[in-house]
Amino acid sequence: MTLFRGLGTALITPFTESGALDESALERFVDFQIDGGVDFLVPCGTTGENPALSADEHRRVVELVVRRANGRVPVLAGAGSNNTPRAIELAEQAIDIGADGVLTITPYYNKPTPDGLRRHFGMQAEAINRKRPGFPMIMYNVPGRTGLNMTAETTLRMAAEVPNIIGVKEASANLEQIMSVIRGRGDGFLVLSGDDAWTLPLIAAGADGLVSVSSNEIPRLMSDLVSAALHGDFAAARAVHYRVLPLLSGNFIESNPGPVKFACKLLGIIDSDTVRPPLAPITDGTRKKLEAILREAGLLEAVSA
Repeated sequence: MTLFRGLGTALITPFTESGALDESALERFVDFQIDGGVDFLVPCGTTGENPALSADEHRRVVELVVRRANGRVPVLAGAGSNNTPRAIELAEQAIDIGADGVLTITPYYNKPTPDGLRRHFGMQAEAINRKRPGFPMIMYNVPGRTGLNMTAETTLRMAAEVPNIIGVKEASANLEQIMSVIRGRGDGFLVLSGDDAWTLPLIAAGADGLVSVSSNEIPRLMSDLVSAALHGDFAAARAVHYRVLPLLSGNFIESNPGPVKFACKLLGIIDSDTVRPPLAPITDGTRKKLEAILREAGLLEAVSA
């Protein structure tokens, strides 16, 4: 279970100016993340624009990340869908490619009941376990994206009933709910923050790490924050947290990953901040705000130097 403790980056998917998958940029980006100290990589999540990837591109992105990581850090592949057979297919595909675990979201748009959630996740976990006994699966709760909140009761019931469900990425922004999961979980069940700005208080409450958007731009700083907090050095963690807090919020001025892709381009990490429809390029006003945030944090000066 410690494979996915610490900092994981919800990877952006680099595209060329024409909107094609930029494979060489993705490979360089994997190296940048690993050199920046992240503990694991998460391709093909929402930040990776998975709804805008074709089935072949989804497979290819996971293949490239697994191959480039080459065992240096684990890969937690996105395998979420609101179609249960498709979610199963994505998980089985990730196993075949060589990922180390899968992250799977609550079904969006369908709005299942708690019984429906248990059915969906249970069927996916059962199929995974048939293919690779004990292969890790982490659930993802993000009501702001899906229109559905998975309660603490449902999360804990899944954790107790399905052995290869090893954790939850929690982005409900409901501190009481998340603490209820932490309080009620069994040994080894991971609770990961799905919201960068909530990482420090959640780790203080007992969470095990973060799946981060902001570590796309600042992997070393986010790694320092998470590592310090997990080791109980909250003074050091607070110093990083408050330095980068405007960026943690600024990445969501417009729909993710538009802002984080622009910031990565501005920092010289990627060449193009292209996003695919239905997302649109961020506005000039947002670009100016992000540039000011990066400058205030001393990050643009570091690039210039």
